[in-house]
Amino acid sequence: MKTGISPVARRLFDGWDWHENAAVTYEVGKVTGVIPGKAEVDLVVPGLVDLQVNGGGGVQFNDTTSAQGLAAICAAHRALGTTAVLATLITDTAEKTSEALAAGAAARAAGQAGLAGLHLEGPHLDPRRKGTHAEELVRPMQEADLLRILAAAGSCGHLLVTLAPEAATEEQVARLVAGGVQVSLGHSDCSAETASGYFTAGASMTTHLFNAMSQMGHRAPGLVGATLDSGAVSCGLIADGHHVSDTAMRVALRGKRGPGHVFLVSDAMAATGSELTEITLNGRTIYRAGGRLTLADGTLAGADISMLEALRYCVTALEVPLDEALRMATVYPAQAAGLPHVGRLTEGARADFLVLDAALHLQGVWVGGVRSGDEVAA
Repeated sequence: MKTGISPVARRLFDGWDWHENAAVTYEVGKVTGVIPGKAEVDLVVPGLVDLQVNGGGGVQFNDTTSAQGLAAICAAHRALGTTAVLATLITDTAEKTSEALAAGAAARAAGQAGLAGLHLEGPHLDPRRKGTHAEELVRPMQEADLLRILAAAGSCGHLLVTLAPEAATEEQVARLVAGGVQVSLGHSDCSAETASGYFTAGASMTTHLFNAMSQMGHRAPGLVGATLDSGAVSCGLIADGHHVSDTAMRVALRGKRGPGHVFLVSDAMAATGSELTEITLNGRTIYRAGGRLTLADGTLAGADISMLEALRYCVTALEVPLDEALRMATVYPAQAAGLPHVGRLTEGARADFLVLDAALHLQGVWVGGVRSGDEVAA
């Protein structure tokens, strides 16, 4: 039902505060309030928000740039507790980018549950920091690329673009932002001074902090240092124990200047939510083993983790308090992307919520007040 009440939880987290022995009420799929009751489950928390989802359930967005592909990716992550995603296209051709933007527009027009928008990660990157992106497809931004992106703004939900200062100008960033497109810096070897200039031009985010970027030195703070020192900028973090050391993550979490925040991303590939041991990207094989996804040369190629697993990692390995870890997976990414109706259980928000047990394992998922799996009946 789109009107009703959640299970009563021993503890309910609304995105900011805890409520004891409480449930959330909703009408027409939107939260109307929190009421007391007799607890029947351990935890009710907001649905998770992931701004970097390359694939899931055996489907890679680069390979299936269609509304059907997006539906499969959203369904795979919904089953893992993520109720709002930015489907991410990794560096590809101009034609593939056009297909992805058209697919996002079609899926949004059809009311695809869980699709908050698209994230174009590349191709306008620094080849020195390409990571797993195909070097032959990495290139500077041209006027045609800019116009293609601007033409899609608004039609496919929230539109986020990761680019490197080496491959796009401050003027291009300002034009994108003025046209309703959010810009994130990433895959860059830029200096802190250069990064600060691009933040001033309108870039408001950094993509997967520490990975594929200039690191923080004591005289050359790089993109890492500029990000942590900029209060206006938020940044994604892949908390899987492989992409970034626990020590570096703890330092970043303590050192990030506000009001911007460090938030979690999965950087999930097609393998997430499937039994696949190998997937492909731009014709190259990615191998899955030991909780890692790598190219043949050992380069990390996305992550083999869900948002809920990343949340648990923060609590257990990094000793982040549960309420803050939940914010990192819900309200902080929603704030960073300007998505006011997800990532929280306050009045007017979409009734996306999870039931978790005391060990933070998933017991149920609701999107817009409809329990996942009940869509046909609803």
